[in-house]
Amino acid sequence: DVKAPFPRLEVVRRIKKDGALYFGPYVLAGSMWETLAFLNRAFPLRTCTIPIDGKLDRPCLEYDIGRCLAPCCDRVYGGGYAEVAEEVRLFLQGRRKDLLQDLRQKMTEAGEALEFERAAALRDRIRKIERALEGQQAVSAAMDDLDVIALIREGGRADLQVLIVRSGMLVGRKDFLLEGVEGVSDAEIVESFLHQFYAKESVIPGEIVLPVPVAGRAVVERWLSERRGGSVRLVVPRRGRKRALLAMAGENARLSLRQAILSGTGGERLLEALRNEFRLQRLPYRVEAFDISNLQGTEAVGSLVVWEGGEPKRAAYRHFRIRGVVGADDFAMMAEVIRRRYASLLEKGEPLPDLILVDGGKGQLNAALAVLRELRISGVDVLGLAKARDEKEERVFLQGVEEAHPLPPGSPVSHFLQRVRDEAHRFAVTYHRKVRARRVLASPLDQVAGIGRVRKQLLLRHFGSLRRLREASEEDLAVVPGIGPKAAKAIRNTFLGRGA
Repeated sequence: DVKAPFPRLEVVRRIKKDGALYFGPYVLAGSMWETLAFLNRAFPLRTCTIPIDGKLDRPCLEYDIGRCLAPCCDRVYGGGYAEVAEEVRLFLQGRRKDLLQDLRQKMTEAGEALEFERAAALRDRIRKIERALEGQQAVSAAMDDLDVIALIREGGRADLQVLIVRSGMLVGRKDFLLEGVEGVSDAEIVESFLHQFYAKESVIPGEIVLPVPVAGRAVVERWLSERRGGSVRLVVPRRGRKRALLAMAGENARLSLRQAILSGTGGERLLEALRNEFRLQRLPYRVEAFDISNLQGTEAVGSLVVWEGGEPKRAAYRHFRIRGVVGADDFAMMAEVIRRRYASLLEKGEPLPDLILVDGGKGQLNAALAVLRELRISGVDVLGLAKARDEKEERVFLQGVEEAHPLPPGSPVSHFLQRVRDEAHRFAVTYHRKVRARRVLASPLDQVAGIGRVRKQLLLRHFGSLRRLREASEEDLAVVPGIGPKAAKAIRNTFLGRGA
């Protein structure tokens, strides 16, 4: 809300005509939450909803850890909050070059004014932004801001894909599926989409690349220019880099449309193709996929993801801590996870899956098959999915077949198996990171009343290591933001008690 004196980032489900700045829509909620988490780390805007009058006695821990400017206590320097809000706007609009240039200038000015703490904070913000933008794809040094819109049709369905280029960088994409477009021309679909999409979009670039010319081009350009407050051109490229971007957007749209068609029929055609490809015993309606994650055998964990009818069933996902394997033995770890999973299902009398997918080659496959024989489970197909060494091509390992089966690149079956395997891998890695983080943060501080996760992180960040924290005096501990004399004494007594 740009009208608010101290605006904050808010998540909403629809756009209102209230004068606020809206960014989105984010088709995938996960992408939106990741972006929001990064912004809260990099830009110290407030996240609270309390009324701000600057009269509170002391700020909360968000200020102590550098994630808020504390306007509630009037700690923010003149105009500082508005500056940060403007930086967030530039970031979300994809104006990377302008944002970094502005921050570097502010850092230089702060240093010359001997405001070293503010200069250091700006330096850290610049580094975070640069790291976040490292993975973005540069499409052209000459291009500025543009949207690239592609259209792919099949039967009565169409998919429109929008690639978003800002300051020559590919910063995002949006995907829209349309139903019931029989008898409607490509030009009519695109023109209608322009009106609907940019009526809600808050950021309109100076150039929009289209797959076909639209009949009302002059009218649409005039309307877009009025909304933008500057000139907007609609172009249909025939060659060059913009044509290549249009082809890239078209390929994305084609894949999205194929996936939508397959999932729209309950995925039955896809599952039937999977069954035929690998001569499975049953239609693989329920697929359970496993992956193992560890760091040289330490903090080993396993993951299980479940797909039904070609779609993920996230409520059925499970994590496993590896208990009975010492060292980096992926085969034994896979066997332990599968044994625990299906022994539990048998004990509870719950149904078994139609297909088990393990991340790995022949070793992981044989480990899984041995456990199923041990548990006297039959009628369940098992596949292993892995890449051969020094090869890009994925291979499927089958029971009783010596040679691995190469996955045909680009086929729906290949995409499905890779999606399931990648989801199992993501789920395992995420859990492994949580387990490692818990171990790293586990310390004698857990025994001190009132020392929670945030205070523990503050202490470890301040002293740099648990050893230095043990050696710190009460006076050293008390000066840490958010600790104070009482907590410092309790911490010191805890360490002395452990030493005795």
